[in-house]
Amino acid sequence: MQLTPREIVKELDRYIIGQTEAKKAVAVALRNRYRRNKLPEHLRDEITPKNIIMKGPTGVGKTEIARRLAKIVKAPFVKVEATKFTEVGYVGRDVESMIRDLVEVAVRLVKVEKVKEVELKASDKVNKKIAKALAVAKASLYADMSEKDLTAKFFKELKEGLHKDEVVEMEIPVTPKNIQLAPGSGIEMSIGDIFGGMLPQKTKKKLVAVSEAYKVLMEVESDKLIDEDSVNAEAIRRAENEGIIFVDEIDKIAAKANNGQDVSREGVQRDILPIVEGSTVSTKYGQVKTDYILFIAAGAFHIASVDDLIPELQGRFPIKVTLDNLSENDFIEILKSTDNSILTQYQELLKVDNVEISFNDDAIQEIAKIAAAENENNENIGARRLHTIMEKLLQDISFEAGGLDNVVHIEINKDYVLKNLDSTIKTLNLKKYIL
Repeated sequence: MQLTPREIVKELDRYIIGQTEAKKAVAVALRNRYRRNKLPEHLRDEITPKNIIMKGPTGVGKTEIARRLAKIVKAPFVKVEATKFTEVGYVGRDVESMIRDLVEVAVRLVKVEKVKEVELKASDKVNKKIAKALAVAKASLYADMSEKDLTAKFFKELKEGLHKDEVVEMEIPVTPKNIQLAPGSGIEMSIGDIFGGMLPQKTKKKLVAVSEAYKVLMEVESDKLIDEDSVNAEAIRRAENEGIIFVDEIDKIAAKANNGQDVSREGVQRDILPIVEGSTVSTKYGQVKTDYILFIAAGAFHIASVDDLIPELQGRFPIKVTLDNLSENDFIEILKSTDNSILTQYQELLKVDNVEISFNDDAIQEIAKIAAAENENNENIGARRLHTIMEKLLQDISFEAGGLDNVVHIEINKDYVLKNLDSTIKTLNLKKYIL
């Protein structure tokens, strides 16, 4: 069942606090894909995704919104940084590499699904191979049993999860190195890819743990049972129709951000333009059309503005949303209310070393207050500020924890926060008087 925009926003609310406008924009963009697929083909081809530009400081949830969105619908997703690309003719990554990366992700997604379908059959084949190797290695210990009976015995025990840590000599496939087809093309293929499986796969005898041998051989056997052509075709279809590309730091290639120091930046914009508009990119899996890929661009836009991007590129990102700075109340919600919140993460980490910590409401409010003040007085790094404060706050507890036989309970209250973050608070107070 395809999620409605309201349901998508509700899912995003589990991990990201606030930023309602941005959530609505991506939810509608995703729902429009579902609506497009229900239309007649002649009309479907005319409708392209409405790409989005997110404007806001670092750490307010731009990347997280896009990443979570892709996870919700299990869509191929890649995050790229605009500053890593160079104009054609310069040394560096070309913009088409983002499409190749997306297809690689799509191939992995489809392959995982196909592997699950053949898992049982592949598992039996792998266990038979390992059982045979164990039977040969331990034949002297079971002199009264034939190799066939011994192999059957080990096969049954392997299926029951036994012998995982035992070391066995196995023929392990050697992974061939990738080579670049042409300098600067960005397309890498292994010798096996080039010759289409005509060459026999190289193997090497190695002493490995049964668990490791199982993992490696499962990959090999699964590949044999999966139709590679159908995987590649499905991966390309998903990349073309469901793919999401998040282009971060797009403000860094805008005109004012450069100050004339890097002549290739505007060239990068012009190179990105045909990819976003719709073009065909060659990958090792086949030709990929970019017309229906959803692009989400993001940047802080402190120095440059969205208007400093070339007009043609602006036109390909019709939806522009501004993300809000995080307030003290937002920080409280981030600490307490999100799934796998920051407090939960630290509690679970320390629980490993028999230290159970709890935070009362006053302590949480004080942490949020300090985080908001730090962002206001220093560089605004959004929710990442909480990690800085939490590390400093729990540094002594984390250092002393370890090797405890009994469980220790520690309650973090407002006094503890004030005492351990005293130097941070003093620095903040001092900055009030410095012009």
